[in-house]
Amino acid sequence: MSAALRQLLWFLLAGTRGGLNRARIIEALRARPRNANQLGNDLGLDYRTIRHHLHLLERNGLLKRPAGPAYAAPYFLSEYLEANYQIFEEVRRKLPPSKGGSE
Repeated sequence: MSAALRQLLWFLLAGTRGGLNRARIIEALRARPRNANQLGNDLGLDYRTIRHHLHLLERNGLLKRPAGPAYAAPYFLSEYLEANYQIFEEVRRKLPPSKGGSE
C-alpha cells in the first residue's frame, strides 16, 4: 500500500502543476484543521484555487470532511494519510522549496 501512496503523492505533488500548493495545504491541515477560506487566507491563495486543490486531494483519499459538504466545514487529513505521513514527508523533502506564491 505504501508504494501506491508514494506514487500518488509523486503525481499530485511533483508531476502536476500546483503540487507545491497541495503540499502546503497538507502541511497546514496537519498542523490544524481548517476550512477553504481559512486555508486561502493562511496560505495567501485565491479561494477558487484552494477549492480546486482541496477537491483533488479529497477525491484521491488524502483529505476528509467529517461534517460533510456544509459551508465552512473544516478539512482534515484522512486516516490513511495520517498513518503514512512519513511517506508524504519523504516526497516533500525531495520537492523544491515552496516560494509561498500561488501556483
